[in-house]
Amino acid sequence: MIQELKISNFLSFKEEVTFSFEATKDRTFEDYQVVEVARGVRLLRFAVVYGANASGKSNLIRAFEFLHDFWFESKKDITEKTDAIPFKLDRETPKLPSSFSMKFYVDETRYWYQLEVDENRIHSEKLYYYSSVQPTLLFDRTLNKDVSIVSFNQASVKISPVAKEEINLKCLPNISFFAARNQVNVALPKIDAARDWMKQRVLDTINPDSPMFEFAESRIQKDEILKKHLLEFVREADFNITDIKSKVEKKDVPPHFLDYILKSDTFPEEEKERLKEEKAFTQISTDFEHTVTNLRGTEIYTLPEENESEGTRRITGVQTALYLTLQANAFLAIDEIESSLHPDLIVYLLKKFLENKNNRAQLLIATHYDPLLNQTDELFRKDSVWFTEKNKAGSSELYSLVEFNGLNRLASLQKAYRQGRFGAIPRINL
Repeated sequence: MIQELKISNFLSFKEEVTFSFEATKDRTFEDYQVVEVARGVRLLRFAVVYGANASGKSNLIRAFEFLHDFWFESKKDITEKTDAIPFKLDRETPKLPSSFSMKFYVDETRYWYQLEVDENRIHSEKLYYYSSVQPTLLFDRTLNKDVSIVSFNQASVKISPVAKEEINLKCLPNISFFAARNQVNVALPKIDAARDWMKQRVLDTINPDSPMFEFAESRIQKDEILKKHLLEFVREADFNITDIKSKVEKKDVPPHFLDYILKSDTFPEEEKERLKEEKAFTQISTDFEHTVTNLRGTEIYTLPEENESEGTRRITGVQTALYLTLQANAFLAIDEIESSLHPDLIVYLLKKFLENKNNRAQLLIATHYDPLLNQTDELFRKDSVWFTEKNKAGSSELYSLVEFNGLNRLASLQKAYRQGRFGAIPRINL
């Protein structure tokens, strides 16, 4: 589980900000929304971020997204960019690296990952773990004359000189240590526990334009348990969908499109060879069965996916992602969760996610839907709420609702937010 993430000089975050899943002493919804990962360490399963447009809430999501992609992305050569974007509204910050610091738990073991990276290369990358109060270094990756050098703490990591040299050779200055380590056949148990958590427990971010139905579709036709879960979900959510039928269809590739693919640099060579030989591609087709009651009685109709509403398609995908998050005890971030979804469905999605007792899955959402702030008696805790706001220097600030006094005296958190009590709202000059 993620404990905290610190960010500086990344996108709209100039100064260091800290986002934390640590729970306060509040015992609200303790059994369902708080997990004690180690003695005295209580982490939240859910957090929501509010803010005006361009205030930085999406950039907080993008920080998690950057790390998820960066950790295991390989590069063809050393000239490719790292995709790190520094704060641009300053003369000095574009010259400096972006910084990330994440603390997380793998079972009961706490890890601390640190990264300094600019648009072209990694300056520093470190991993610690805690066997006592003080952290113990596992590896330290530095930059010397544009060459990455990885050193290991021999007291904690047993590695042969040959394997160490091979990792150093694979560790290009624009890729993560973990992307290089994955190319070397060696066992590094303490490091690999963190690597496996990064790979399996941090999922792809959901953005407003993410192809969520296609994501669900690719999994429904392989997983009957998931399909059963989705059918139960849409039934409870008052859709009249009674079955979802997906099948894989083989279609011919038009000659002009095949020529385009063969000349393109974006398709892998093995895929080009396959298409040249087979001249066909596979495509998943999904139909929804609807059961309706009318003057004739009960009737069943089948509609292809393209006839379903965008809301139906999206909620199918989002719920699939939440289901997989729960199954993997993973972390998922969703930007603008309200995209194409009715407010009542948002509340329902969150309630279904949070009702899973003792689950270690974590969900972070960014949203403009402020009526959720009035759900603290039924849905989530005050320490789950965060805000982003731009200051006069154009830099994003990040702060928690619990930093404000007198919250228990407020009749409506939503009303207080609308009135500007917590900041993080648009400043409209009429």
